Amino acid sequence: MLQFDEYKVRLHNLRPELDELDQALGLAAAEREAEMLESESASDGFWDNLEKAQKVQQRVKQLRDKIEGQRRRRAQWEDLMTLCELGNEAEDESLIPEVEQGYAQLESAVEEAKLSTLLTGEYDGSNAILTFHAGAGGTEAQDWAQMLFRMYNRWAERHGYACKTLDYLDGDEAGIKSATILIEGENAYGHLRSEHGVHRLVRVSPFDANARRQTSFAALEVMPEIPDDVEVDIRPEDIEMQVFRSSGAGGQHINKTSSAVRLIHKPTGIVVSCQTERSQFQNRDTCMKMLRSKLVELQMQAHAEKISDIKGVQLKIEWGSQIRSYVFMPYQMVKDTRTGHETSNVNGVMDGDLDGFINAYLKAEATGNWAEK
Repeated sequence: MLQFDEYKVRLHNLRPELDELDQALGLAAAEREAEMLESESASDGFWDNLEKAQKVQQRVKQLRDKIEGQRRRRAQWEDLMTLCELGNEAEDESLIPEVEQGYAQLESAVEEAKLSTLLTGEYDGSNAILTFHAGAGGTEAQDWAQMLFRMYNRWAERHGYACKTLDYLDGDEAGIKSATILIEGENAYGHLRSEHGVHRLVRVSPFDANARRQTSFAALEVMPEIPDDVEVDIRPEDIEMQVFRSSGAGGQHINKTSSAVRLIHKPTGIVVSCQTERSQFQNRDTCMKMLRSKLVELQMQAHAEKISDIKGVQLKIEWGSQIRSYVFMPYQMVKDTRTGHETSNVNGVMDGDLDGFINAYLKAEATGNWAEK
């Protein structure tokens, strides 16, 4: 039948891309590394250093997920070819929808895997630290910041990434004033660095008795978690440490003791805080990791040789500086101002379906084809 023959041709055309992925993903090297780490984890005394052991286990999982992902794509290709041949022999039109759906899924999976090979930046493979800031507008903006907080948590869950809340400051009436989370997983920063910027919301306000339409803004900072072996010049005398008691109705997000820590880096004015760990020492350690990440990110942005020369520039959280608009009313639309990518599935996006926007950014970055302003 003609439809099955067409899909067989499409599958044959897709096969070279599937073969190229083996090399692009470095599967042979990944298999060798996974075997070596698995052998190490079976040795005596492996669990004596718990932190190192957990990192090894996490790395093995990342490698096995990468290898298994390509195996699944190859198996799906074989299954679709078999389905086309069966449909041709039996002239069974009822199989066409299954082939169409399967091919669309495979094509999307191959495209996503190809885009992941573009993540070649120095820190693209690192974990990501996300910090949310509510813009001007009080409760409206604070509620919007919390909606973004949930959206990125859901994105992490969809991808099997671990997500940990580092800091959480409640809003005055609803939402959050600011929050920081750590998303752990391979290429977390590489995917999420495209989300750095101001996000704009248009909706009918749930806090307005007259049900008027409101525009709200919130900013998202995205930084890589910097490995301990990367040297960052932070002098002790440049850091001011403040200890305070966690406050607000943070529920499970915060630990209500006087162990919360805030660090101020005097040369750059960077402020980081953490209040979720059980001890002051742990909170300070987390703050230092966040500070290191911010300083390295500023160094990358400024292409500077000395961190002491860097001054961070934060865009105002207001109209004209947004990277993406989320319109709930009078119509439903989410549109990225940099790539032009858009969707009307607002609920899906707010539930963490961001891959279309992330992939569009990676494509534009690789080709230089950005949306016209």
